[in-house]
Amino acid sequence: MNERRVALMRMLDSRKKYTARELAERFDVSVRTIQRDLDYLQRTGLPLYTEQGPHGGYRALPNRLLPPLQLSRDEAMGLFLMLKLLEDLPDIPFGEVRAHLSEHYYAELPDDVQQSIDQLKQHVSFRMMPTHAASPYTTLILEASINQVEVKMHYRSASEEREFLVFPIGLYFEHGYWYMPAYHKDRIILFRADRVMDMIMQSKTMANLPSLQQWLAASDDREGENAVIQFTDLGVRLAESDPLFQKISNRVWCEVIPQQEYSYVARMLLKYGPEAEVIEPKALRAMVRQLFYDSLQLYDSSTQTT
Repeated sequence: MNERRVALMRMLDSRKKYTARELAERFDVSVRTIQRDLDYLQRTGLPLYTEQGPHGGYRALPNRLLPPLQLSRDEAMGLFLMLKLLEDLPDIPFGEVRAHLSEHYYAELPDDVQQSIDQLKQHVSFRMMPTHAASPYTTLILEASINQVEVKMHYRSASEEREFLVFPIGLYFEHGYWYMPAYHKDRIILFRADRVMDMIMQSKTMANLPSLQQWLAASDDREGENAVIQFTDLGVRLAESDPLFQKISNRVWCEVIPQQEYSYVARMLLKYGPEAEVIEPKALRAMVRQLFYDSLQLYDSSTQTT
């Protein structure tokens, strides 16, 4: 594709409408040449909408092909790795073609870059956290978030199934699951996207909702108590891959924990066994102690049936 056609694609990508004569004057070529260029772009996949008449013209439709990137060899290899990573991310929004995206991109690269990528494939691998929880509504959730539109969803929580009317504000991926914060009855509630059994876009909109990034950056204003958890050296190493306990200093983790999160934190601490001890608050310490006791009861020989 020559430079004029790339520039023409970018002009049409602006979503403005141009007549063939306007385009011809812009590139200092004949109208016939521009029409040949437009025919070429349509054949390569750019969806053009043509309006006839004195006020007609050409413009690109949504879901059009985007202009090619001008990348260095290292940038091309880095982009290939990012595409491969996206392929392994389950239920990624707008991901209908993600299983083949990297190979489509690879096929358009020069031979020498393809050879470099072939070598690269032998030395890198992505092992995403496996999950069998399908999240088929991630694209709809993200579209509703961008447009600040209400959705009606049938949701299955740990204890019940019910319908919600909510305004999603975004999606984030953590520990193998997609999470959806959404505005519901004057507050934002966190939902797991794989627990959405059905979802339908509504017509109601709401302006001035926070973005996902704003919500993530906001401090938790729920009441809580200062927690102190003592880790062993092994516990500190185990916690390096745990997002919850990233702020350990001198083997001690100190953060304010809302009381509503005690149960979650207590269960997270079970996996550390003797490598982590709750010093404060006493309520959390008692909760962890009870969980360990309940777990021990399962293995107590005196409670086993023969």
